[in-house]
Amino acid sequence: KPGEQKHPKESPSLQCMHLAVVACGDRLEETLIMLKSAVLFSNRRLCFHIFAEDSLKPEFEKKLKEWPSSYTKKFESNIYPITFSVGNAQEWKKLFKPCAAQRLFLPVILKDVDSLLYVDTDVLFLRPIDDLWHVLEEFNSTQLAAMAPEHELPRIGWYSRFARHPFYGTAGVNSGVMLMNLTRIRSTRFKNSMIPGGLTWEEMLYPLYQKYKNYITWGDQDLLNIIFYFNPECLYVFPCQWNYRPDHCMYGSNCRGAEEEGVSILHGNRGVYHDDKQPTFKALYEVIRDFPFEDNLFQSLYYPLQSKFLDTVHTLCGRIPQVFLKQIEKTMKKVYENRVIVYLGANHRY
Repeated sequence: KPGEQKHPKESPSLQCMHLAVVACGDRLEETLIMLKSAVLFSNRRLCFHIFAEDSLKPEFEKKLKEWPSSYTKKFESNIYPITFSVGNAQEWKKLFKPCAAQRLFLPVILKDVDSLLYVDTDVLFLRPIDDLWHVLEEFNSTQLAAMAPEHELPRIGWYSRFARHPFYGTAGVNSGVMLMNLTRIRSTRFKNSMIPGGLTWEEMLYPLYQKYKNYITWGDQDLLNIIFYFNPECLYVFPCQWNYRPDHCMYGSNCRGAEEEGVSILHGNRGVYHDDKQPTFKALYEVIRDFPFEDNLFQSLYYPLQSKFLDTVHTLCGRIPQVFLKQIEKTMKKVYENRVIVYLGANHRY
C-alpha cells in the first residue's frame, strides 16, 4: 500500500522474534517461567530483551545458562539496566509496579530493533509466539501497536466505570501483552491534548504524565490508553484469548475467543500465581515451573495439569477447564509431531 513501511527480511534484527520484559523486585522466578514457556513452544528463534535491576542481572545470566543446550540454542538474551530518557527517573520507577514504566521507553532504547512483543512478567505462553508475531503482517498503514481490550463487557469494565482520564474505545486496553512496530513508533508524530502539531513518542511521554498523573491509577497502562484515545488509528486490537486474565472468568466466562479456541496467552495479574484465589491460574504456573525441560510434554506437563484442574472445579474459572486446556493441548501435539515424528522420519530415511 502507498506509504506503508516494508519489513526488509534480510535485516539482522528481524531474524528472530524480539521479546521484551521488565523485571524488578521479586520478579526473577516469574520472569524465568514466562521465558521458559516462550522457549518451550516457539518455532522461530527468540531474542530476549530483559530490563532488570543491577542486582538481578547475574541471577538471570546464571539461571538461563543452566537450561539444556537443546533450548539455549533457540534464543539469545540481552540484559539491560533500568533507564528513563526523559523526566524524573525516580517518578517513572515508582509509577504503578516497580519499573513497569520502562516499557514506555523501549522504542527509544532499542533503536536497532524493528518490532517486538512486550509482556509483563506474569504472562505464560500456551502456544507459539510465532502465531501472535504474524499479527504484525496484519497491521494497516497507520497501525503501530497491538493490545487486547481491558474488558469485553463495558458494563463491568474498570475504565468504563471508574476512569478519570481519556481511554481507548469503550472499555480501554490492557498493556500486559503489547506487540509494537518500533520503527513506526519512532517515526510518527502523535496527536495529543497539549501541542496541536503533534509530538514524537519520546517528546510526549513526560508532559503527558505531568498532565494526567493525578488522575491515573494503573500507571503506564493508563498513559498508553490516553495516547491511543487521541490516536485510535494507530492501534490494532487483538482478541482476549491473547491476554487472558482472571477477570475473564472470575465473574463468569466472558471471553468468547477463549471459549472457542482456548487461551493462547495467560496473564496472571492480581498475584494469582502466588495465592489460592484463582487455583486454575496457579496450577498452570506451577506445572510449567516444575516441568523438566527435556521430559515428555504430555506425561510431565499436560497430564499433571489435568490432575491439578480436578481440584479447581469449585471455582468459576475451574468450571471451564477446556478454555485453559484446549490450546495448550493443540500446541503440545504440534511440538510432539515436530520433535518426535519428524525426527523419526528423518532417521528412517537414512
